Amino acid sequence: MTTETRTPHPVLDQVAVAGLLFQDGPEGKDLHDRWQRAVSSALFRYRPELTTRQRRQLAYERLRALNDQVPSAERFADDPRGIAALHEWAAPMDVATITVAGIHYNLFLGSVVDDRVTPPRDLADFGTMARIGTFLCTERAHGNDAAALETVARYDREHDEFVLHTPHPGAQKYMPNTSSAGGPKTAVVAARLVVDDKDLGAFLFLTPLSDEYGTLPGVTVSLLPERTGSPVDHCATSFDHVRLPRTALLQGAHGELLPDGTLASAVGSPRKRFLHAISRVTVGKLCMSAAGLGVARAALAISVRYAYTRHISGPVAGQRVPLAAHRSHHSRLLDHTATAYAMTFLHRAATERWVTHRPEEREDAERTVAVTKAWITWQARDIATEARERCGARGLFPVNGLADMAANIDGGITAEGDNLAICCKAGAEMIFGHDLAEEPARPTGDEPLTDPGLLRRALTAAERYWHLAARRDLRAGQGGDALGRWNNASSASLDLVEVYTVGKAADALLAACDRVSDPITRAVLEDLAALFLLRQVSARSGLLLAEQALTADQVRAIPQTLQTLTTRLAPHLGTLTQAFGLPEEHLSSLPMLSGA
Repeated sequence: MTTETRTPHPVLDQVAVAGLLFQDGPEGKDLHDRWQRAVSSALFRYRPELTTRQRRQLAYERLRALNDQVPSAERFADDPRGIAALHEWAAPMDVATITVAGIHYNLFLGSVVDDRVTPPRDLADFGTMARIGTFLCTERAHGNDAAALETVARYDREHDEFVLHTPHPGAQKYMPNTSSAGGPKTAVVAARLVVDDKDLGAFLFLTPLSDEYGTLPGVTVSLLPERTGSPVDHCATSFDHVRLPRTALLQGAHGELLPDGTLASAVGSPRKRFLHAISRVTVGKLCMSAAGLGVARAALAISVRYAYTRHISGPVAGQRVPLAAHRSHHSRLLDHTATAYAMTFLHRAATERWVTHRPEEREDAERTVAVTKAWITWQARDIATEARERCGARGLFPVNGLADMAANIDGGITAEGDNLAICCKAGAEMIFGHDLAEEPARPTGDEPLTDPGLLRRALTAAERYWHLAARRDLRAGQGGDALGRWNNASSASLDLVEVYTVGKAADALLAACDRVSDPITRAVLEDLAALFLLRQVSARSGLLLAEQALTADQVRAIPQTLQTLTTRLAPHLGTLTQAFGLPEEHLSSLPMLSGA
């Protein structure tokens, strides 16, 4: 095994790095610059003196301010990149704002504009925010199994209307933002379409909830207790025989109600029709990932700046050194910075995959978005926790921008599909529905541990191992016991999903490095990619040694190589996190960074 030596150049081009991070589709960095400027205004600074009720209301005020940057709400609802970028920049300022923004633009308005069958509706009030849109799908008794929801929309042939009804408390819609906060609201409500006592499956119905005087007749809204994180007006909502016009039904390829009351559908089963109807949840996953990205990068930007401004006693009497001088401090932040870069480029790749996929690629694209969301939001919570801890007691105060971050990310971990549930679904699909990775070439032992080819092949070996293990474990289960067979294979399949996703993140990071022409910037980013890969390989080193994907000497050399990479990257930590572009207006407003 050879040892690589290289002395890094002391100057890293922050502008070039930022340009690479935020190169996102046809609009490039301009897409992100728009939202960066928007959240730089005084309206988005932290307001610790506000009550919970005032903070709920502030989220809608901020939503209206963001809406001023949207020339056409209907076109924006059809722009996954634009909606995700909004989440990426607004989430560090106020997760409540991106919660109501994602619901309004993506889940509500997006679902309505996706209906190309019904004659066009007048959506002007939603573009001006005269009315706020919300989305009612999950119920008290039905969360991840929303396809089994029990709210009913019965077709009344005589009046050519639907009658929307909540049959029992378990069917209450739980936990959409349906209170009076923010002004009058209209919802897209998921309900079972019943025609002539025949259940045709769940569809979406456009349903006014309130006006300037309060909730409309037949609609009951109960505010839920305050949850952790930024406060949103979460409620339980039920309907008592609310009549809706025929045009309330949102239609598409999944189903069209013909004049004679029969259903025409190009999609086979009721479950598939429902998944098609709520397909906006996939873009919602991109938004949750983007929010996690924004929060993770903000947490690192804050904690790294603090590490350079906070001084403590040094090893020599009378000496004061910054926290960042200690490897025990900066190495942890560097590791997470490398992960944040991988997260960012993985999100860009997943977004591109979703935006450009062909119809026959839909299932694979949806799975890519789903596992990306799970991995990014879980990593973001880890990063937020580490960043808070590295700021000590100051980090415990919400006014310093870090204390609430991990709790806020919890919402993204659960929203648009609980992470564990969507990883189980992906794992089950991948056991036999995903190609087995080819067996990679074994190492010679001469490759340096910073060789991305060696490290990526090692991850491929781990992916192949868990894929074969999942297939073996599934076959080992008893025939006729589907749940038992899945339980037998679930652990290996979840490991498969994780290492597969990590590999995709590594690919995205390495591809970004290849796009850099400046040799100094490229060298630093290649070191960052090596650090990310080597940390992932180190965590699996026992398996990789057993699978002969690494030699014994290479495994022994991992700690020293990590030390070498950390030493080379440490001088660039500040620049790498400054490139995240967190508005200076936000950073300077935090007391622990302003000397207050």
